[in-house]
Amino acid sequence: MAHLDTLLARAGTEPDPTTGALAPPIHPATTFARREDGSSPDGFVYSRLDNPTRRKLQEALAEAEGGGACVALASGMAAAMTLLQTLGSGDHVLIPQDIYFGVRQLIAAQFERWGLAFSEVDMSRPDNVRAALRPSTRLVWVESPSNPQLNVTDIAAVAQVAHESGAALVVDNTWCTPLITRPLEFGADVVLHSVTKYLGGHSDVLGGALVFAHGSPLFERTDALVREGGAVLDPFGAWLTLRGMRSLGPRLRQQSETAGLLAAWLEQHPAVEAVHYPGLPSHPGHGIALQQMKLFGGMLSFRLREGEGKALDVVRRTRLFANATSLGGTESLMEHRATVEGAGSPTPRNLLRISVGLENVDDLRSDLAQAL
Repeated sequence: MAHLDTLLARAGTEPDPTTGALAPPIHPATTFARREDGSSPDGFVYSRLDNPTRRKLQEALAEAEGGGACVALASGMAAAMTLLQTLGSGDHVLIPQDIYFGVRQLIAAQFERWGLAFSEVDMSRPDNVRAALRPSTRLVWVESPSNPQLNVTDIAAVAQVAHESGAALVVDNTWCTPLITRPLEFGADVVLHSVTKYLGGHSDVLGGALVFAHGSPLFERTDALVREGGAVLDPFGAWLTLRGMRSLGPRLRQQSETAGLLAAWLEQHPAVEAVHYPGLPSHPGHGIALQQMKLFGGMLSFRLREGEGKALDVVRRTRLFANATSLGGTESLMEHRATVEGAGSPTPRNLLRISVGLENVDDLRSDLAQAL
């Protein structure tokens, strides 16, 4: 097998059999002609069921994650929703206390209505997970590092605990991508991506994906839901994601290096109460991060000593860090997560989350200095 960098750099670039083009073609067709005998060339019938561009992305992403199957969807939340739709009334999902707010809200506001139960637990200790499992637990949901407080979970240990109880483990790998962590190698059953973020990498595509360790009943249920429900990734979105994957290596390495330098600088700043970044030796999950992360990523968050007012003032004063939601693009972003999440947010009111872009680290540090 080629190195991951090579797989990513060549994602989707096999020469087109018709023209020899190295950039993959976009197939916007919604329907495909059948042969005289009624069969379909390469199995394509209708784009909701399968599409050549989407298939190319699914194959590339499954290979990058080391998985056996992949489904590409219309957004990261569509991926989360579809996975939850495979569960039934009375089933239980275990989620971390610190998790992307949209997933918590989706489960609590939508899926509880049809009888899906959930509970939250501190996943920094596998024993906490074991104690929170129920006979009805079907999914254990992990983010590592978590959004937005960057807590680190021992994926291998939690996978073992989940499997002992018969539950499947899903890991949201959006922040890390397979370049940093390959959760399937640590025992995960499913890897979730918002390809909108680092895989797309240019803040111009909306998409999601689920990569399965192997073809399983869970994959078959998910694939059927996507085909029948139609929450598929469009061909242009698939093409943009393939384009983004080919530059992921150099982008994410620079973003990780810059984030580490900014985190170390912020940790020494008198206005900063705490910095959350797994690359810092002071981070409580640093040891586990060293075991399961090849880089420490381009995301960090920090808390201000003077509270929420100071945090909001910093967001207003930055010049290079745009006050915007999302992450993983070439531009640096900063946001006050508690405001974005709204009522019921468990995020500390003095916390700011940063997505580090590709700008020069000295310029970003200067911008933070003047804002602080």
